[in-house]
Amino acid sequence: MNQQVITKTNITNYLYSKGFQVTILNPLATNLFRKAQTLRKTKTDKTDAKVIATMLFTDESKSYSPVSYQIQELKSLTRHRHRMVSYRSRLKLSVSRLIDIIFPELPSLFWSIHQSSSYALLIELPTPDSIYNCNLTKLTNLIRTASKGKYSKEKAIALKELAIKSIGSSNRSLTFELQQTIRLIQSVQTEIDALDNQIKLVVQELNTPLITIPGIGYTLAAIILAEIGHIDRFSNPAKLLAFAGMDPSTYQSGTYNASKTPMVKRGSTYLRWAIMQASRLVAMRDKVFSDYMVKKRSEGKHFNVARCHVGKKLIRVIYYLLKNNTAFVPQV
Repeated sequence: MNQQVITKTNITNYLYSKGFQVTILNPLATNLFRKAQTLRKTKTDKTDAKVIATMLFTDESKSYSPVSYQIQELKSLTRHRHRMVSYRSRLKLSVSRLIDIIFPELPSLFWSIHQSSSYALLIELPTPDSIYNCNLTKLTNLIRTASKGKYSKEKAIALKELAIKSIGSSNRSLTFELQQTIRLIQSVQTEIDALDNQIKLVVQELNTPLITIPGIGYTLAAIILAEIGHIDRFSNPAKLLAFAGMDPSTYQSGTYNASKTPMVKRGSTYLRWAIMQASRLVAMRDKVFSDYMVKKRSEGKHFNVARCHVGKKLIRVIYYLLKNNTAFVPQV
C-alpha cells in the first residue's frame, strides 16, 4: 500500500469518526466526467473542485462505510503477502540464472530446480566438481533425506555422470551468490508461511462461507474478502463482476455488434487474480464447475477464456454466499 493510499485511508477514517458524511468518487469516472465538460485540455484545482461538486449531485458518488477491523487486517496482510511472493519470485529468477552458468544440465534431473531437494543439494554441493568429487554414499544420503526418500542411489549416480560432462563454469563469487540466494528464498518462504498462519487466524474469526467452496483455501478467501470488503457495497452480482474487472467490453455501431471483446480489466487487480486462481482450483474439485469448464472448452474456447467464464460463474456464487451468509452446497 503506497503512501498516498495510506494518507487517503487515514483522512477518510478520521473524518468519519468525527461525524462527517464522507462520499467516495471513482477517480476514473471523475477524470472522464471532467474531460466531457470541455474540448479544451484543462486541468486545474478550480475545475477539479467544480467537477467534484457537480458529481455530488449525480449517482456516481457513494457514501463511505468503514469495514470491519478484520477486513482491514486482511487487506494489509494479503497486500504484504503479495510483495513477499514477488520478492521470492525475483530471487528464484536469480537462482535459475546462476544455475544456467554454473551447472546448466542440472534442471534435467529434477521436475523443478526450485524444489527443496535441489536446494539442499546446491547449498551443500553448489558446483559440478563438488558433486562429482563427493562420496557416493554421502551424496545418496543427502538427496534421499532432502527428498524424503523420493531420490535414491540411482539419482546420485546420474548426478555424478552429469557433473563430469557439464559445460558449466563457476568461481567463488558465483557459488557464494547461489548459496546465499537459496538461503534468502528459504528465509522468505519461512516468513510467508508465518504470514499465511496469521491470515488463517483472521479468516477463521470471520467464519466466512467462502471456505466451504471446494478449492478455495484461507489465502484465496482472504484476498477475496479483503478486496470485496462488505458485500452490501454491491447491489447485484454484475457490479461485483465489474469491480473485479471481469465484465466484457462492449462495442456496437449501427448494425454491427462485436461478438468477441476482451475483459475490461478495470477494478481490483488482486481480486481478479484471486478469482482466476480459484476458478481453476474449483473446476478441479466441484462437478458443476468442472462440467461448465468442459462445456466451454467443447465450444472451442481457449483454456484461459474458459477459465474466465468459470470465474464469472464463481463470482455470482460468491455474491450469493456472502449476501445470504450461507455455506456452499455441492450438487451431486
